[in-house]
Amino acid sequence: MAATTMKASFPLLMVLGIAFLASVCVSSRSDQDNPFIFESKRFQTLFENENGHIRLLQKFDQRSKIFENLQNYRLLEYKSKPHTIFLPQQTDADFILVVLSGKAILTVLKPNDRDSFNLERGDTIKLPAGTIAYLVNRDDEDELRVLDLAIPVNRPGQIQSFLLSGNQNQQSILSGFSKNILEASFNTDYEEIEKILLEEHEKETHHRRGLRDKRQQSQEKNVIVKVSKKQIEELSKNAKSSSKKSVSSRSEPFNLRSSDPIYSNKYGKFFEITPKKNPQLQDLDIFVNYVEIKEGSLLLPHYNSRAIVIVTVNEGKGDFELVGQRNENQQGLREEDDEEEEQREEETKKQVQSYKAKLTPGDVFVIPAGHPVAVRASSNLNLLGFGINAENNQRNFLAGEEDNVISQIQKPVKDLTFPGSAQEVDRLLENQKQSYFANAQPQQRETRSQEIKEHLYSILGAF
Repeated sequence: MAATTMKASFPLLMVLGIAFLASVCVSSRSDQDNPFIFESKRFQTLFENENGHIRLLQKFDQRSKIFENLQNYRLLEYKSKPHTIFLPQQTDADFILVVLSGKAILTVLKPNDRDSFNLERGDTIKLPAGTIAYLVNRDDEDELRVLDLAIPVNRPGQIQSFLLSGNQNQQSILSGFSKNILEASFNTDYEEIEKILLEEHEKETHHRRGLRDKRQQSQEKNVIVKVSKKQIEELSKNAKSSSKKSVSSRSEPFNLRSSDPIYSNKYGKFFEITPKKNPQLQDLDIFVNYVEIKEGSLLLPHYNSRAIVIVTVNEGKGDFELVGQRNENQQGLREEDDEEEEQREEETKKQVQSYKAKLTPGDVFVIPAGHPVAVRASSNLNLLGFGINAENNQRNFLAGEEDNVISQIQKPVKDLTFPGSAQEVDRLLENQKQSYFANAQPQQRETRSQEIKEHLYSILGAF
């Protein structure tokens, strides 16, 4: 009987949902204190010359303890100018490679064969650990930008590359073998092997200073180098294009836009490839998605039940709001604290926190499982996402006409949960006629603004 006159305590999920739907006043964090945003300046340059660069994003778990499960995931960005090539190397990590812009030729070597693929924007492929591959920018004008999600197989979060040709930071993989082993392996004198495959030794000490600058310059060019149009034509022979119809291949590229979007309306499109749709993603338990939000539009508040989503801003500007807990802005991993401190942390976890940040090209943000998020576009916005723990993930929306979990609550429970009646809650939810994407400016506010403008015009017209 008391249940009919008293409201039940607010479940956490409803608190998070209402934080978006009813604009509940919660404290917010600036970009600087926001652990969920990784601005582009947090990429470290591993290599750079006049032809391009390779950059690595800082470790996710250095920002917050909440990212402990991302210790073994890293983001790498490759950028190169037209008519250049990333020379062959192999890495002790599985890669999911996505072309963000430009056109490429990717060649993947096998023990007795090789495959070459023409790649364009949105093309995606898995490169298993240890695969030797090389990548050519085949475009005449545009830069090539590629993003890799790397999952190391040796040490968590530590990526080791092995080069066939040496550079200033690392010698050729072959130079690690002894003279006798190399001679026996190639059945050739070491001097010939050194001349053809290895970097030349500086034999005289007094020459070393004079040769150092020249040596470094030549080695810098041994990662990303220029190629001629004729060489590109040769490399293009027998190169296959990514499939525009099927995403089920175990070894060939697939395009994120090859299937119909899972969510779509006039405000945006949401494309997603899951492990169920593509075997390349199955053993890594990762989904890949590509989101387009039109200027002035909103990706409605939602959360993922299991997946941790790493999102890169490819093009455009906007902002996001994420609902979490107050202590999630703690930086880095710490040693065990005493029991009293741990108890205080557990208590602060119950405090809802709003995290906000502006989005610009090159920025990365992370959406932990269970954390509601909304993204608004101030210009046409392109986002690329990698979802960790993809299997059995459910995306739940907290607003919109379709797939809105709040609308599924039975009326008696709505009466017990919300301050308003079930009828008032349903009427509120029905105000939004769009699903997944919507106008970022509420229609009622637009109408009110227009009425104010018209009223002002009528006043000014009297003068």
